[in-house]
Amino acid sequence: MSSIPKIVILGAGYGGIMTAQRLQKELNYNEADVTLVNRHEYHYFTTHLHMPAAGTDAEENAYVPISKLVDEFKIDLVKSNVKQILPQEKKVILEDGTLSYDYLVISLGGEPETFGIPGMMENAMMIRSINSVRKIREHIESQFVAYKTDKKPERLSFVVGGAGFTGIEFVAELADRVAELCRKHGIDRSAVKIYNVEAAPTALPGFDPELVEYAMKVLQNKGVTFKIGVAIKECQPDGVVVGDDLEKIPANTVVWTGGIRGNRVVEEAGFETMRGRVKIDEYLHVPGYEDIFMIGDSALMFNPEGRPYPPTAQISMQQGPVVAQNILAAIRGQQPKKFTFSNKGTVASLGKGEAVGIVGDRKLKGWVAAQLKKVIDIRWLFIIGGVSLALKKGKFL
Repeated sequence: MSSIPKIVILGAGYGGIMTAQRLQKELNYNEADVTLVNRHEYHYFTTHLHMPAAGTDAEENAYVPISKLVDEFKIDLVKSNVKQILPQEKKVILEDGTLSYDYLVISLGGEPETFGIPGMMENAMMIRSINSVRKIREHIESQFVAYKTDKKPERLSFVVGGAGFTGIEFVAELADRVAELCRKHGIDRSAVKIYNVEAAPTALPGFDPELVEYAMKVLQNKGVTFKIGVAIKECQPDGVVVGDDLEKIPANTVVWTGGIRGNRVVEEAGFETMRGRVKIDEYLHVPGYEDIFMIGDSALMFNPEGRPYPPTAQISMQQGPVVAQNILAAIRGQQPKKFTFSNKGTVASLGKGEAVGIVGDRKLKGWVAAQLKKVIDIRWLFIIGGVSLALKKGKFL
């Protein structure tokens, strides 16, 4: 190890930002060099992307420059794509260079999981970045404009694959946006079809059944048609084929939200993975590598009942500070800290003024849950950027 340890953080998502901020706060002068690598110059709020994708909020509210979040005198920011991780050589290959490290934090985020559905990667759009949500919004708006000229019904048919949290939240915003676009373009709302297709036997799999029923009722009242327990068999350029009877739903717009897998760069590094995710130890190490930590979507951890924790922003936010603390402990010859997830609650937005959530033993729905969702979002802004960022980006009304 060099006289000054090199810490490299890959990815500036929820976990990566929290790691970098804690390190810059706790490291002594010249105690370590820290490099944060990210493909964009900004951090985006993954849990907010469904809104600009539908067009119900401005995309600039979904991201903030990384330079506003970390001290560039303490953290070296590198804008680049990670091409390869070489754990035996303790190096990371970027698209435009190579970084060596003494401690590596992998927080690269996940990738869409299509479960091998033919045509999904080629023909569906996905909510995964600022650029992707901009394309979705522009595409939706263009369909309404074109319909005014050619009256093709498939232009006003929208299919959302997956009824997990992202799918439900996007469908809700889409329904709100569609109503607005119909008024703007003088189109009868009944001409628009919104389908939410889910292979599992329920929407919001694993969530409280009472709240799932409420959520579905709210969205059905907004004009959403659910196809639950129905799998998408194929995604075609002009729609999807669903169910065992191979029903065709014509649609010019298919948005896939049906699953997340780990990052392929992680798989190609030679770590043992399950769908691209690494089963990490209680200190957040990659097994067999005391110098490599894994957090976020590519990290696999199990709850006390033996089921994997879902890859959420909440767990990434909690992993970041623990990783930072354990790196500091390694540098200083101290004992590392075990990671224990503390579930602060879960809330799913259902569009304007509506949401469902669970906090502790309490079930929340409607306006109260919607306000809690805003509080959660504002809290994250405050954590990473203080009062000024919370006031600038937060939604208070």
